[in-house]
Amino acid sequence: MRKILLFVVTALFAVSMTPFVQAKTFVTIGTGGVTGVYYPTGGAISRMVNKKSSEYGIKSTVESTGGSVYNVNAVLAGDLEFGISQSDIQFQAVKGLDAWKEKGPQKKLRSMFALHPEIITIVASEGSGIKTLADMKGKRVNIGNPGSGQYVNSEDVFASVGLKESDVKAEKAKAVEAPALLQDERIDAFFYTVGHPNSNIKEATSGRIKVRFVPVEGKAADFLTTKFPYYVKTYINIKDYPTALNKDNVPAVGVKATLITSSDVPDNVAYAVAKEVFENIDEFKTLHPAFASLTKENMLDGLSAPIHPGALKYYKEAGLDKYIKANLK
Repeated sequence: MRKILLFVVTALFAVSMTPFVQAKTFVTIGTGGVTGVYYPTGGAISRMVNKKSSEYGIKSTVESTGGSVYNVNAVLAGDLEFGISQSDIQFQAVKGLDAWKEKGPQKKLRSMFALHPEIITIVASEGSGIKTLADMKGKRVNIGNPGSGQYVNSEDVFASVGLKESDVKAEKAKAVEAPALLQDERIDAFFYTVGHPNSNIKEATSGRIKVRFVPVEGKAADFLTTKFPYYVKTYINIKDYPTALNKDNVPAVGVKATLITSSDVPDNVAYAVAKEVFENIDEFKTLHPAFASLTKENMLDGLSAPIHPGALKYYKEAGLDKYIKANLK
């Protein structure tokens, strides 16, 4: 009896001496393939949140997924708390277009912030004589396989200068095949919507055939960013491609990778994620070369879904809400 009493007293003492463990909220960020930019982006966000895990009571993990459309659907279904998605895909979901044409507008989708630009990159051989968008008329141009991002983007770019697909000798190979086609002189130019720096673009600029980037600027850039709210003006950093013929940064237009969530995600969770990324933006920018051009201002540009109220609370506290479009607040 004395042994039993001693055991009970010892157990109660042990429990009383155990520190209080705060209950954790577990969140998962959907990204993309492990070799792309989305996966390390999600990892960087997770690490920042997890550094303050004891303060916020949040534990974040990353999941490799099929990308933008998958992430939107998984977030809306509650299978993911956050996901990374292209800004044009975000726009389509909000408006009930393309993949959501039958389901209609996805009213529970919420924006957190924008990330790196995925630039409509146009590479042309020196011998083609292509220096402007209009110069592509009559030339052999790879516009990407039907259904791909660059295929849609090429149509928009052509429209910005009064061209259409039939005005060029269009090839429809996959974007990753285009650099070799250009170096084999089987095409004169190609479209590739991608974050920079990119190994395929480095391949295209480092071969026997000298190449240049074709700028998207002036009226063409204004047309794209006015007609399509998910396009943003940006530039290609020429330091990433020292063997290209361009000497200065190249004006461009692109979509953005964005962090999305659902209205079902608690305000305190969205607040914590926004705060940790924005208050550590200098550190965040060092985690991947694609983040080099990020600013607090441009991370609130290119969004289509309403801002999650938890994130908006932080932006108001930080004086950043002035950079958010009024219809998204």
